[in-house]
Amino acid sequence: MTPQIHNISFPVTEPGALDQDQAYFYLRENGEQVRLRFHDYAEIYRRPGLYEQLFYQRLRCISPRKAHDVLEKVLKDNHVELSSLRVLDLGAGNGMVGELLDAARVIGVDIVEEARAACERDRPHAYDAYYVTDMSRLDAATAAEMKRWQIDCLTCIAALGFGDIPVPAFAQAFNLVQDGGWTVFNLKETFLHESDRSGFSRLVKGLLVSDILEVHHLERYRHRLSIDGRPLFYYVLVGRKRGDIPPGMVRA
Repeated sequence: MTPQIHNISFPVTEPGALDQDQAYFYLRENGEQVRLRFHDYAEIYRRPGLYEQLFYQRLRCISPRKAHDVLEKVLKDNHVELSSLRVLDLGAGNGMVGELLDAARVIGVDIVEEARAACERDRPHAYDAYYVTDMSRLDAATAAEMKRWQIDCLTCIAALGFGDIPVPAFAQAFNLVQDGGWTVFNLKETFLHESDRSGFSRLVKGLLVSDILEVHHLERYRHRLSIDGRPLFYYVLVGRKRGDIPPGMVRA
């Protein structure tokens, strides 16, 4: 099936006028112009091919492939095969990361039903299971079911630090990973700046100096372009879990 081509345009703004989580675009459809924020994921996922066209074709996002390649290299350096792992993909969306993971099991989780519907429409074989749930309010039955997957790797790509995935949700997912398991996630470079006091920034900084996460790789790279053509830089981190995140580290 030929992917639908969407008529996308960006607002004319001064460079840097909009923060990354304020960015929006215009979509011309059915003779009308619709304004959507980049974080209006449910609306974006409802339109086949829009997510890919916006972020990967127009804005040249490379994060899923970058995260996969870095994770695979670190695993090989530690004599671990990706194909042996049971992966939980947090913020799975429409399966962009999941389809890259040649793992023993790949479990997706997202908070919006539209994400699962888009994945089933576009990448029906990306996951062995897909949960739609709020990980910060995970009920006991779903938690027990997830634990039965014996997860030993967590992926979370382009979904952290803007309120899309709250700190408690990330901590809950991280704590589902067995001790000795692996994680790969990325985050905007400013979240590691000393001046950033947000909850997720504090959590990551705490993990970096704790015994909970053994860091194997930390690299700055160009995540994608902004709507005004500027490069947006992120860090990708691969680490090995050595213990659970305690409640005292989980602050919004």
